[in-house]
Amino acid sequence: MPAVMQNQAHAKLLEPLNLGFTTLKNRVIMGSMHTGLEEEPPEKLAAFFARRAQGDVGLMITGGFATSETAVLWPGAGRMTSEQDAIRHRTVTDAVHAAGGKIAIQLLHAGRQAYNVNMVSASAKQSPIFPFTPRELTPAEIEQEIDGFANAAAYAKMAGYDGVEVMGSEGYLLNQFLTERGNERTDEWGGTFEKRMRFPLEVVRRIRAKVGAEFIIVYRMSMLDLVPDGQSLEETLLLARELEKAGVTILNTGIGWHEAKIPTIATQVPRGAFTWATRKIKEVVSIPVAASNRLNMPGDAERVLQNGDADMIAMARPFLADPDWVLKTKEGRVDEINTCIGCNQACLDHTFGGKRCSCLVNPQACHETELVFVKTTTKKKVAVVGAGPAGMSFSLTAAQRGHAVTLFDEAKEIGGQFNIAKQVPGKEEFHETIRYFNTMLKKEGVNLQLGKRVSADDLKDFDEVVLATGIIPNVPSLQGVDHPKVMGYLDVLKHGKPVGQRVAIVGGGGIGVDTAEFLTHHGVEQSPSTSIEDFCEFWGIDREQKARGGIAGVKANPEKATRQITILQRKPKKIAGPGKTTGWIHRAALEAKGVRLLSGVEYIGVEDAGLRIRTPDGAEHLLEVDNVIVCAGQHPNRELEEAVLALGKPVHIIGGAFKAAELDAKEAINQGARLAATV
Repeated sequence: MPAVMQNQAHAKLLEPLNLGFTTLKNRVIMGSMHTGLEEEPPEKLAAFFARRAQGDVGLMITGGFATSETAVLWPGAGRMTSEQDAIRHRTVTDAVHAAGGKIAIQLLHAGRQAYNVNMVSASAKQSPIFPFTPRELTPAEIEQEIDGFANAAAYAKMAGYDGVEVMGSEGYLLNQFLTERGNERTDEWGGTFEKRMRFPLEVVRRIRAKVGAEFIIVYRMSMLDLVPDGQSLEETLLLARELEKAGVTILNTGIGWHEAKIPTIATQVPRGAFTWATRKIKEVVSIPVAASNRLNMPGDAERVLQNGDADMIAMARPFLADPDWVLKTKEGRVDEINTCIGCNQACLDHTFGGKRCSCLVNPQACHETELVFVKTTTKKKVAVVGAGPAGMSFSLTAAQRGHAVTLFDEAKEIGGQFNIAKQVPGKEEFHETIRYFNTMLKKEGVNLQLGKRVSADDLKDFDEVVLATGIIPNVPSLQGVDHPKVMGYLDVLKHGKPVGQRVAIVGGGGIGVDTAEFLTHHGVEQSPSTSIEDFCEFWGIDREQKARGGIAGVKANPEKATRQITILQRKPKKIAGPGKTTGWIHRAALEAKGVRLLSGVEYIGVEDAGLRIRTPDGAEHLLEVDNVIVCAGQHPNRELEEAVLALGKPVHIIGGAFKAAELDAKEAINQGARLAATV
């Protein structure tokens, strides 16, 4: 599609936004996210944001930086509390401005949501997901914390930032003050909502007084708390109006406290699932309002703006996946966007695991100074066997560096295990990943040889060979494993073999959970991944916001799966799939549909009547099932290795062929990219 036509298709998204004292080049905000670079030398954060500024983002917002000693997320976390901090951040702002971008720093006070024994909050109420109980702030200390925000904003201006974002959502300190859930005070800072909202309003007023009129103040506001005793709709609308009066430039959307038992950004959440909440705020203020949460492609973003739900679009993780998201949209190259799939595996899972953030589909994210792709000076003919995640990743990067790459696969389409994953409800975004690689492999001239089973003889004329041949499912040593009732997960997910009504799934890892999700959605009218309406009903979200926090009180009673499904595993831990931050979502969704989850079991054997097991209490049980589906791991497929080594050529093994103990697309794509950087 010609660029002019594509620009017209996304005209509102690409339209400049005049803020009065400055103009943003488009309606796109790169939202705040903690990357782990905040605590590293500033050159790394500078490279990260400069790369995205080159991609034409209208306004970028950093991860949260603490405003005082008590505000930190954990000891040693990033802060903006001194002139030395401001000087240090000059490296970041100079790099962004040199690249033509604008950037704001997020000012954050964690309150009770911190790994910090010295934490404080509105009241001495412990968060259910953090280990320490906060100390209640005194009135004098509240004044000090407000001044801390204002001083941090002044330092941010000194550092060269174009603005600040005040973190007032997701259950952090300002959000804690606003709700009965976090604020049980009876003094001038609690009780009525007018008193509870004094803290955030004073923060904004004092920041504006410190920084002057020509400085961007974004307020990230909780549009929907999704927790009991959260804000009511009337309170939220009142706060929005008062924030505008206090001097806020842009209202940004926050959805759900971290304590909420409802998913808000995982791939199971429909795209744009919460823009209806943002629209309610937009209708009562005159300043720009930004929509957020699970918006990852230009068409969806444009529709939100055209529908009047918001004035701007705020996206965080899509810019991990593709720093050129806006530029590609502007130039009519939407098919080249490397789409965020909402998996959380390399971003949030890393962050909550104390590791540096990255991206499953773009391992260069947050590693811009270390994983560098430069044009080769020695062009090689490289054969890649296997067009799964590792093979696609290597082939694309190697071709972009200038090598002549031929990619073989016996399947008739690229994607490998992604073609299985994309069928699983809640993982439809893998269609986008395959679309991206299809587009880019062709653009970079990779010679695709599909539908071809390769022998070593086919590889003799290449300079180097990469084996990305994936995995072979394990066959466990289980009595009766050859019984007609027994199937492998590929029989179900790849070959479409019929499955009975009563099913036992052996293996509670990611593949076992995916198989259960696949089977539960056959014959089920409602599912969390079908529509925004069904999603809200399934998770008990009150779209009319008659209930505090937007919680319907009792979750909707979803239609149970038509099949009787039991997932079993030997390990005694909970069955929840592989994701640190998404496992609870899988577990809750499966249990709501009537799936039984049994851990710590011993498999005795398969019989005509079903699967006999021993539970942790030592008792034997017969699960009367029609089918037993084995999801018991994999081992590397290295069938070609010996013959290729005999050719005397350099051979590299990546992805599942290298290590299959835990099938991991994140590591497979990372391996492929890192190998391609050095060939």
